[in-house]
Formats: sequence, structure tokens, C-alpha cells
Amino acid sequence: MKISQEELNALINHPRFKNLHGLDLSEANLSGADLSEADMSDANLISANLSDTNLSEADLIDADLSKANLSRANLRDADLRRANLGKANLSRSDLSRANLSGADLVDADLIGAKLIAIKSSDVNFSKADLREADLSKADLSRSKLPGVNLSKADLSGAKLIRADLSDADLREANLIGSFLGGANLSRAKLNSAELRWVNLSKADLTNADLNRANLVNADLTEADLTEANLSKADLSDANLANANLTKADLSEARLIGADFSTSILRWAKLTEAVYGASTKFPAGFDPKAAGAILKS
Repeated sequence: MKISQEELNALINHPRFKNLHGLDLSEANLSGADLSEADMSDANLISANLSDTNLSEADLIDADLSKANLSRANLRDADLRRANLGKANLSRSDLSRANLSGADLVDADLIGAKLIAIKSSDVNFSKADLREADLSKADLSRSKLPGVNLSKADLSGAKLIRADLSDADLREANLIGSFLGGANLSRAKLNSAELRWVNLSKADLTNADLNRANLVNADLTEADLTEANLSKADLSDANLANANLTKADLSEARLIGADFSTSILRWAKLTEAVYGASTKFPAGFDPKAAGAILKS
């Protein structure tokens, strides 16, 4: 049953009554309301105005928030399991420590949003805009992020194990110390990304663009870097054991201390790449013949 705005105002203004479970609140104006700890599970909030609303610790399990305006909303510690947030406006909202497991965020606007330490395994972020979002220490394992815009986002210390980031835009993103084991980063844009100490073991980086990326001390064991662009990237002290670098572009890359001893470098381009005595190449591989420069 559709509830009127007057009835809704009476409900939310009652000092001890915040039970909105299962109500039809589509297109309702809740902007600026204090709905902290409210029960809004199963509620219909399609196209509702929740901008600047306090929803901290609210129960929004299975709620339909598609096309809702949640800009600048406080959703800290909210329970959004299986919530529908497709095409919702969450720009500059605070979702720190929220539980988004199983939620649908397809085509959502999350520009500049805070998603610090969120729980979000198996979330669908397809086509979402996460530019400049703070996802530090977030758990995004197995989440769907194909084609997502994460340029300049903070993903330091985040868990992206087996996540789908194919075709994602991660230019200038901060991924220091993040966990991307088994992740799909095929064709991803990682230009100038900060990838120090990142775990990319067994990751799919085929045709990925890592131009000028900082991969110092990165773990790339068994990663597939076939035809990846690593030109001018810094791979100092990176571990590339059993990595596949077939037709990869390593021109002008920094390779001091990198371990390629068991890597596949077939048809890889190393023109003007810089290596040192500590760099390990496969047996029989001649880096000078490949155009690399030994730094004394």
C-alpha cells in the first residue's frame, strides 16, 4: 500500500518509531531525515529522495533503491545486503563499513563516495562510476566490476580476489598493498596506477595498459601479461615467476631486481628497458640482444 507523504512524516518524526519495513515509499521525499537504525528492509524506495539523509546502521536488506537520490547520505554501517541500487545517485555518500553483499549497483553514481572497509562480496558494480571513490580496505572479492570507472580511486589494501575488472578504468588509482589474486584485469587501463606491493598472482592482465605504472615489489607470479603494455613501468624487485609476458611491451621499463627467471618472454619488447646485476632472466635469454640497457 502506498503511504502518503503526510503519513510518512508522522512516522519518521515519531521519536521511537522507525519501522518502515516493506512500505511503499517510492518517490517519497526523505531528504535530510534522521533514519539511523531504522528498519527499511524490503521497502520500495524507487526514485525516493534520500539526499543528506542519516541512514547509519539502518536495515535496508532487500530494499529497492533503484534510481533513488542518496547523494551525500550517511550510510555508515548500514545493512544493504541484496539491495537494488541500480542507477542510484550515491555521489559523495558515506558507505563506510556498510554490508553490500549481493547488492546490485549497476550504473550507479558513486563519484567521490566513501566505501571504506565495506563488505561487498558478489556485488554487481557493472557500469558504475567510482571515480575518486575511497575503497580502501574494502572487500570486493568476486565482485563484478567490468568496465567500471575507478580512475583516481583509493583501493589501497582492498581485497579484489577473483574480481572481474575487465575493461575497467583504473588510471592513476591507488592500489598499494591490495589483493588481486586471480582477478580478471584483461584490457584494463592501469596507466600511472600505484601498484606497489600489490598481489596480482594468477591475475589475467592480457592486453592491459600498465604504461608508467608503479609495480615495485609487486607479486605477479603466474600472471598472464600477454600483449600487456608495461612501457615505462617500474618493475623493480617485482616477482614475475612463471608469468606469461608473450608479446608484452617492456620498452623503457625499470627492471632492477625483478625476477623473470621462469617467465615467458617470447617476442617481448625490451627496447631501452633498464636492468641490473640483480635482475634475473630466463636461462639463455640475452637482454642486451633484446635492446635492454644494463645499469652498472
